[in-house]
Amino acid sequence: MSEQGRFTIHLQQQEGFQINVAFDWKRVPDLLMDEPPPLGEQAGPNASRMLAAAAANCLSASLLYCVFKEEPPADCLTAEATCILVRNERKRLRIGGLEIRLIVNDTLKEAARFARCKDLFEDFCVVSASIRQGIPMTVTVQDRQGEVLHTST
Repeated sequence: MSEQGRFTIHLQQQEGFQINVAFDWKRVPDLLMDEPPPLGEQAGPNASRMLAAAAANCLSASLLYCVFKEEPPADCLTAEATCILVRNERKRLRIGGLEIRLIVNDTLKEAARFARCKDLFEDFCVVSASIRQGIPMTVTVQDRQGEVLHTST
């Protein structure tokens, strides 16, 4: 695979397990990450939560872009990310899987491109496609009434 681009994010430990993340975009504020007790104080998300959020965000953006291209209407999608933590054979905590659920409103569901995009959008999500190479992931798209419109594993 050839490298198409790269970016660098700077992290600096503050106190305890709190780590400040400085992004490479000047307009983006820093983010404080932390571990839950007993290690940290839970002053910010930990890495597992950021991974789950990154997967759900990328899938959401991919679906919105595929359906609407330039500027999607407001409030047409919500998402939930569930991270499943397991212990490996050495009793080390690992991410055993991710379950991402995208909930779409009628505007998105009834858009002309939705039928085609619901089967395409996952392939364009950089994060989830990369995560899937090592972590099982289930993606479900449903409407706000709970009807499942798409699912993949």
